[in-house]
Amino acid sequence: MTTPLTSEEVVQITRDTNYGTWRFQKGWNPMHIVDAEGCYITDGKGKKYLDFSSQLMCMNLGHKNPAVVASIAKQAQELAYAMPGYATTARAELSQLLLEVLPRGLNKFFFTTSGTDANEAAFKIARMYTGKTKIIARYRSYHGSTAGSIAATGDPRRWAMEPRGKGPGILFGPEVHCYKCPIKHTYPSCGIACADYLEHMIRNESDVAAVLVEPIVGTNGVIVPPDEYMPRLRRICDENGVLLIADEVMSGWGRAGEWFAMDLWKVAPDILTTAKGITSAYVPLGLCATSEKIGDFFKDHYFAHGHTYEAHPMTLLPGVATIREMQRLGLVKRAREFEPYVQKKLEALKEKHPSVGDVRGRGLFWGVDLVKNRNTKEPFNTYTDKVSGTPLVVDQIAGKTLADGVILQAWVSHFILAPPLIVTHQEIDRGIEVLDKHLHIADELCVAD
Repeated sequence: MTTPLTSEEVVQITRDTNYGTWRFQKGWNPMHIVDAEGCYITDGKGKKYLDFSSQLMCMNLGHKNPAVVASIAKQAQELAYAMPGYATTARAELSQLLLEVLPRGLNKFFFTTSGTDANEAAFKIARMYTGKTKIIARYRSYHGSTAGSIAATGDPRRWAMEPRGKGPGILFGPEVHCYKCPIKHTYPSCGIACADYLEHMIRNESDVAAVLVEPIVGTNGVIVPPDEYMPRLRRICDENGVLLIADEVMSGWGRAGEWFAMDLWKVAPDILTTAKGITSAYVPLGLCATSEKIGDFFKDHYFAHGHTYEAHPMTLLPGVATIREMQRLGLVKRAREFEPYVQKKLEALKEKHPSVGDVRGRGLFWGVDLVKNRNTKEPFNTYTDKVSGTPLVVDQIAGKTLADGVILQAWVSHFILAPPLIVTHQEIDRGIEVLDKHLHIADELCVAD
């Protein structure tokens, strides 16, 4: 009989035999998780933590939803695998439900195993459909870790792959970030100059296939565009024969108070990619959804893409269960109704702490930006600090909140607050109160003009 591993042994084996992603390996000390339910996870010592980031902004239903768990067992018993050339009941059921919840006009689907894969599919489809090669992305962005998707990522996770990693045909334009405008304009007098900049790029490049955006930027700051931006970008793309790709891996599935963030502006992209919340991350599933006009193109043109785990039945039935549970529990509406409550709490946090430069978000998707000086908006740390191993202020604070039983997602110089959509007012209060408790660490490092 095998002796069960101790919690310490689990951590040690993991450290010795696995890579810790996006980090220096020295000093990696991963927490051993043994259980999770609702908005909480439990470590190997029995301590419970409020999961205030839905792990990686993905477990929108919370942990251990009975219907999703049951769907995994049901599919495993009925049909564990079928090659993608076959039709399966789960595939048909999920496709029907997607037609109900996706932005209008998106009705042709390619199922993948991650958001990264979904973006890779989107790039290939856009290039095959248009006959053009170039993709315009934005600097404040993350689109995945494979060769094409990391090349289209604006943040420093791309840097290790360059110069070879900046694949052919990837161009970067300015993000829409009214708090720290990259082209030094001020909203609303700017007239949405950041969108006009992208139009200038399109008109001065020879063969732009698509513009790629996160409708609400995720990891890089929960950056919400002004209401005029997305309709303007849609019009620019249409007038110049360019496709609009919306990466909703993080902002989709009710997170921003609509099924998809693009619905906030009633704008439909030509291609939408998503993952994470599609199964509440219980199993790995991604989706690349395209418009009917793109789908019709491939009736008479070769669709040159596919992989072994495309439309894997074990991933699809949990997607069906997830959507039905979201509908049953009214979670999209719930996220929308929580928005003013969270905003009020975070605005109070900003009023209290000089280190909080900006709070922004929609639904249950919020960013808290930390700065040394509110007037200059200088952050405590930069992208270069992140990849060089310089200690980050946000990591120090996140370590303190973890010790107090609250998991917060920290990145460079901001926090991402994205609890499961089943979160209660009391849990919102607790998460923000614990952050409030430890923001003095940043306040004490603020500098005067």
